[in-house]
Amino acid sequence: MDIYHYLLDILKYTLAGVGTVSVAMYLIKPYIDRSERIQLLELKKASSNQTLPLRLQAYERVVLFIERVNPANMLIRLNATSYSAAELHSLVVAEIRNEYQHNVTQQIYVSAKAWSVVRRVKDDTMSIVTNAVKGLPEDASGLDLSRTVLKHLGTLEENPYDIATTLIRQDLENLF
Repeated sequence: MDIYHYLLDILKYTLAGVGTVSVAMYLIKPYIDRSERIQLLELKKASSNQTLPLRLQAYERVVLFIERVNPANMLIRLNATSYSAAELHSLVVAEIRNEYQHNVTQQIYVSAKAWSVVRRVKDDTMSIVTNAVKGLPEDASGLDLSRTVLKHLGTLEENPYDIATTLIRQDLENLF
């Protein structure tokens, strides 16, 4: 019988201890959770203060990329009149690829949606120029290619480069 009382005492003390720890955790847990949330918010705030300027700069560079690969700007910048259509096509494709490679790291700081707009602009611009050069005779000048590309862009209802810039701007507004 002594063992029975001894085991009963151990059980009572164990249950009392477990009950005391449970009540203590029930009372302290909200304070611990609140403290963790505050620390997490402070960490996010500190991180945001460091990355926000980088993200803004990335969006600026993405918009600059869109403007630089816009054929209306690029063909003027490359002085299309001094090249043949084939030479100008090669030069434009190389310029687009260089611009894209120069800005490829910006995808870390912009949203996936914004980066898909950048890729689409790059691919569509290369496609427009390639299709235009295919429709020209072999002895066509760079000026002929420029006219063909700009004429094609003029037939579109909306300028795809303005649409891309608007989408990037909307994505940036969602950041705030």
